[in-house]
Amino acid sequence: MLMLLMAQTTEGTGKEDREALDRLLIEIAAGSQEALAELYHRTRTAVYGITLSYVKNAHDAQDLTQDAFVRIWEKAPQYRPQGSPMAWILAVARNLALMALRQRERQADLSEEEWDAIPAEGPALSPEERELLQTALAALEEQERRIVVLHAVTGLKHREIAQLLELPLATVLSKYHRALKKLKVRLEGDDAR
Repeated sequence: MLMLLMAQTTEGTGKEDREALDRLLIEIAAGSQEALAELYHRTRTAVYGITLSYVKNAHDAQDLTQDAFVRIWEKAPQYRPQGSPMAWILAVARNLALMALRQRERQADLSEEEWDAIPAEGPALSPEERELLQTALAALEEQERRIVVLHAVTGLKHREIAQLLELPLATVLSKYHRALKKLKVRLEGDDAR
């Protein structure tokens, strides 16, 4: 089930999307509000997902998502189309989330209400599937969960995740594979019931 979700959320993350995001960021740097609106439409779920993975509060994640797009508007002239535009966008969001965490220094688990606040793009999950996925993800260490969510929701490559989280690539790969094994055991165990 998780593999199906991952496969469906990473469709269309190829060269065309990269080029489109590059184009949008260049247009935003030139002052195009339409480009900002399109960028928001294309990337809001990923931005929300990364902020939620840090602050673990739906309201704060929504605020940070909006703040991230304001910051992208302000910082777009500094963007250089060399690497992954999605990684740049998520780095902006991550930095805002980290600043928010430093300011309040508290973290809480995702409540059912906050889990349901994640925008439902892609395949719709039944309440039972959503609960199963939430339980399985909750069994992971925080860093493992963040890596799996970044890969599944945003379609980022492991190298891009390593840069974004400032971790060695080998660490990201090992944590990702370890997390998948844990998820598989957890989900197969739940299926056996």
